[in-house]
Amino acid sequence: MVEQTLTNEQVDVIGEIANISMGNAATTLSMMVNQKVDITTPRVSIIKRSESLDDYDKTCVMVQIQYVKGLSGNNVLILKENDVKVMTDLMMGGDGSNATGELTELHLSAASEAMNQMMGKSATSLSDMLGIPTDISTPVVNTIDVESVKIFEKMFQTPYERFVKIAFHMTVGTLIDSIMVQLYPVPFAVEMCDKFSQGNK
Repeated sequence: MVEQTLTNEQVDVIGEIANISMGNAATTLSMMVNQKVDITTPRVSIIKRSESLDDYDKTCVMVQIQYVKGLSGNNVLILKENDVKVMTDLMMGGDGSNATGELTELHLSAASEAMNQMMGKSATSLSDMLGIPTDISTPVVNTIDVESVKIFEKMFQTPYERFVKIAFHMTVGTLIDSIMVQLYPVPFAVEMCDKFSQGNK
């Protein structure tokens, strides 16, 4: 199978789409954790699937969301384990300092709810930009030991080997300083660019 790639113009469009949609998602997260959330302009690159976790060490949390209406494809968000713990504490009304101990079902549930709200907002803004109704599935949350890429690849089963990686530097107050990554199969990114271009003619 010959896989598609992206033109420089398409990379710029993907960056613009991601910047707007994740900017809205950041506003939603800010309201949930009662902290200022800043997300930088995204870096867009084409990577192999096996390189998806290169920004992370130790254990991370992967939240996978599928578009079930309007667009086809997955939205995968990857966060560091400690950041999920801090986020959970903030969502529970804490000050973010209670981030010790093992990652529990409570943490995964909080991560799922945060991402559900954020990506719901992101999907709404995508819908506005692309001029089509979009909807997302319930998030699926997994923890991954990034030393074990095979587990990641098994969970993220897809016929595609190359992905568009959109990396954001995200800060939450002074408590979280992390990289948030979105992964799209290249054909999905091309589809988004086409719909965006049609909607903005």
